[in-house]
Amino acid sequence: MPRQLPPLNALRAFEAAARSESFTRAAEELCVTQGAVSHQVKALEATLGIELFKRERQRLVITDAGREYLNVVRDALDRIAAGTERVLQRQNSGVLTVSTSPDFAAKWLVNRLGRFGEAHPGIDLRISATMHHVDFVREEVDVAVRHGDGNWSGLDAVRLCTEQLFPVCSPKLLSGRNRLAKPSDLLKTPLLHLDDSQAWSQWFDAAGVAGAELSHGLTLNRASMLIDAAIDGQGVALARTTLAAWDLINGRLARPFDLGLKLARTYWIVCPKATSMKPKIATFRDWLLAEAAEDVRRLRKTFAANRTGSRCARSG
Repeated sequence: MPRQLPPLNALRAFEAAARSESFTRAAEELCVTQGAVSHQVKALEATLGIELFKRERQRLVITDAGREYLNVVRDALDRIAAGTERVLQRQNSGVLTVSTSPDFAAKWLVNRLGRFGEAHPGIDLRISATMHHVDFVREEVDVAVRHGDGNWSGLDAVRLCTEQLFPVCSPKLLSGRNRLAKPSDLLKTPLLHLDDSQAWSQWFDAAGVAGAELSHGLTLNRASMLIDAAIDGQGVALARTTLAAWDLINGRLARPFDLGLKLARTYWIVCPKATSMKPKIATFRDWLLAEAAEDVRRLRKTFAANRTGSRCARSG
């Protein structure tokens, strides 16, 4: 059998009027007119077939039947309020499962997770590093960080950052007699390659270095391994801004030349449109965007310092 329940607005109007002993004060609390409160209470009395208040001059006096019903209504509203608060707390806390690529997890995300935990102790992150694009319908994943053009049907996608592709190397290669002073100097240095990428040819063309022989050098199939090899001094790699940012900022990598290739594809924060404003997803998205913005600020400062250092080295 369906429940026989009076309208919630009528119950709220009755409870507020009984507590304040005034339709006017109840109306102020509920942000409605005094007439609306009076109408709601009268409608409730008609539904119940009982008188809830005596109207005596400028004062409301609750009846015995009204007082008995008030205890029931107040208990019910308190339970609804408490249950609502628990639901909202769960929405803004608990487990948040994040899917991302192994490269992004290793070179960008993992080093920052301690800061997220300190700022949001109520959210327990579960990071799933995988190459495949998650199916939000079939998999228990809340949000993903994907690399691409941002066009995924039915999904909410927010761009994390813009990116360039540029050479990176160990800071050791920027000093000494054999330091990298001009783009053509790279031809005397081991070049690190990502699979069969033609990126080095494109970069040398943009730098005005013709006829570069690029068949030599170590080839790796993961961008994170490529960057780690560059940090270790095994050669010079071409790296995307996002994946190189942490090591550039912390001095493990250096950028020998300003020239970078603009990239159309970048990282996006992705989730179903229906859950995009879920509090814990919005919290994580805002944190990711704040971290990326801070990277931009710190990278500008780092590159400016590197350019100053290079000019001093050349003048010396």
